[in-house]
Amino acid sequence: MREEVETGARPLEFKMRFHWLGRTGVCALTCLCLSIGATATSPIDVKALAAAVDAHYNGLGSLEANFTEVYRGAGMDRTESGTLWLKKPGKMRWEYRSPIEKLFISDGKVVWFYVPADRQARKQPAKKLEDLRSPLAFLLGKTKLEKELRGLSLAPDVAPVEPGDVVLRGAPQGISDQISEVLLEITPDHEIRQISLQDVDGSTTKYRFSDQKADVAVANARFEFQPPAGTEVVEGLEP
Repeated sequence: MREEVETGARPLEFKMRFHWLGRTGVCALTCLCLSIGATATSPIDVKALAAAVDAHYNGLGSLEANFTEVYRGAGMDRTESGTLWLKKPGKMRWEYRSPIEKLFISDGKVVWFYVPADRQARKQPAKKLEDLRSPLAFLLGKTKLEKELRGLSLAPDVAPVEPGDVVLRGAPQGISDQISEVLLEITPDHEIRQISLQDVDGSTTKYRFSDQKADVAVANARFEFQPPAGTEVVEGLEP
């Protein structure tokens, strides 16, 4: 437990993170139909909002963004940050830089989780994650929000990070035994600013994205990984 807290290495969290991603690869979200000229009493069409977010991410071939991950639960309060790259089909690279270096990477065939300080790399075939999903599937533009989030609706009781954003809530399909609720914050440009996961055990994980760059030129080599010399390779993401 001490080692887990010090290194921040939680392979199971990564497995859950891509819990939605496997079915088609981080799901789709809600669209913010709140135009600048709309009045305070104008109703927000959740279906249209979701469709606009779907369209935005479905049209992307690649994405780069800075991220901040905040986990609270099990007596821990941890904040990490770094840069995320996504590329269709199924490629991803989560490069953690603070407070320690970590790497979660997949070329679409193999998933690696590497913590340099541990001198250990865990690997797992990507196909084993196909029955899993992750709210981050939204960012791959592979699925539809309304299909992935049951009872998708507005969350007027939740204050957005930025004024003008809209927060939606829904119950994830297929993983209700692990995650009870998902909150999605959508910008006026139909980008996902934040995804919040409420675990059934009471813990919460938030992924906040900034400086999103669409269709960036990113080589396939960025999603490949070779364990450095002296690194122990372990099969399976779970310890």
